Amino acid sequence: MGITILLLTLLQVPADLDRNFRAWLNLAAVLLGAILMLLWLLFGSGLQWWKRLAWLGAIVAVVLVIKGTTRPENAGSGTGIPKLVWRWSPTKDEAFARARIQTPTPSPASTAARAPDLQYQFPQFLGPQRNGRVEGARLARDWNSSPPRELWRIPVGLGWSGFVVARGLAITQEQAAEDELVTARALRTGALVWAHTNHARFTEFLGGDGPRATPTLTSNRVYAFGATGFLNCLDLDTGRRIWTVDVLKTNHLNNDTWGKSSAPLVTGGKVIVSGGTDPEKGWLAYDARTGQLLWSGDSETASYASASEATLGGRRQILVVGKQGVAGLDPDSGRAGWRFAWGSDKNPKCSQPVVLEDDRVFLSAGYGAGCVLIQVKPTADGSLAATELWRGKSMKTQFNNVAALGGNLYGLDDGLLACVDASTGKRLWKDGRYGSGQSLLVDDLILVQSEPGFVALVEARPDTYRELGRIPALSSKTWNNPALAGPFLLVRNDQEAVCYEVPTMP
Repeated sequence: MGITILLLTLLQVPADLDRNFRAWLNLAAVLLGAILMLLWLLFGSGLQWWKRLAWLGAIVAVVLVIKGTTRPENAGSGTGIPKLVWRWSPTKDEAFARARIQTPTPSPASTAARAPDLQYQFPQFLGPQRNGRVEGARLARDWNSSPPRELWRIPVGLGWSGFVVARGLAITQEQAAEDELVTARALRTGALVWAHTNHARFTEFLGGDGPRATPTLTSNRVYAFGATGFLNCLDLDTGRRIWTVDVLKTNHLNNDTWGKSSAPLVTGGKVIVSGGTDPEKGWLAYDARTGQLLWSGDSETASYASASEATLGGRRQILVVGKQGVAGLDPDSGRAGWRFAWGSDKNPKCSQPVVLEDDRVFLSAGYGAGCVLIQVKPTADGSLAATELWRGKSMKTQFNNVAALGGNLYGLDDGLLACVDASTGKRLWKDGRYGSGQSLLVDDLILVQSEPGFVALVEARPDTYRELGRIPALSSKTWNNPALAGPFLLVRNDQEAVCYEVPTMP
């Protein structure tokens, strides 16, 4: 027992040890302590042998009862440690099947019902500019006297996709039994308007089943990338299929360990998504109208982040994060104009790069990688090259993302909200326990979707941490990104979705 307590105490000392590593080491210390206690009971306790065997029998009986009455159900949190549930409790699939509305014949909601909502948009992953920011929302700062008002709450299928919003519709991806769905619901009511089905299911024990990516909306199209590699182009109003490509099958690629998770980037008439395990096909561009393959990028093997656009060194490019580092791809050919090696290729990189002024790019990841700031500049021969400005452990994102405001970076550092000076890498503050959740910078406020399910409103200021209020939005593990379209806040996890009307300033 003393050894276990000592080990658990020592494991709390390293301040920058990733919490998932710490959690597994804590578990190992407890198991080691249990084994040592059992050995002491059998060979060092001095008890009569019949008493030792009786104690051993009681321990075995307890273990058998636990094994017979519980079952593991995915990771209980971002630490990756499986969660135990009662064996007789319904699976998430079964719970959703009981409440599932049958897929209707595609038909748009009435123009009159949707007309007031046409102005509200959240068209892609992480907001209008894919940078984790929403500007001009003017949210009220006092949630205690004027909390967000719940408009609707519905069951949804498995998956970690977020919502996108346009033309009065809230669209996401979810799993229903063996079918992967793209679903559209009326923004104000949650009523199902249409659903598109691919017969596919991605299964992974620790991460959970279902789609991971968030759809992308254009003026009249929905582009959705499933966890097994189906890339769909659908009509926004009706859900009618325009084209579908099985990205992995047609390119002879193997899936990633945790499934395809990149949100489609739609730019210049192209749809860009991550490829598979072949480094020559790390990123793929398709014709947005026809689904024809235009190029496969010769970047590093793709990881779990999504492609984004950036102008660095005076050149427009596609910014991608791969297993070996980050690269800037030519939009027309997919060839890498520059690369920067960063972190280990053994651990996943999920967080989006953050583009800052002066051609700087901030990168962060969990699993021991930490963070780094680079600068991309033209060289004497006219090519581009990246140089490191600083690196450290002041921000350790896992699969959440960081946003920039006023020269500072705001995001979840190993489960706690943190503010980091982008110029120096110095952490200015770190507070609030939100787990492996997600955040969205809204003007000078931060909406934090916590991993346990509650949503918090926090001030984005460099001098101090201040939470202004919170609401108990969801009640179980939540890894999905929130969406804010005008006053409408949409949050979901792998069991239910909720829409709130958030109070705004006059």
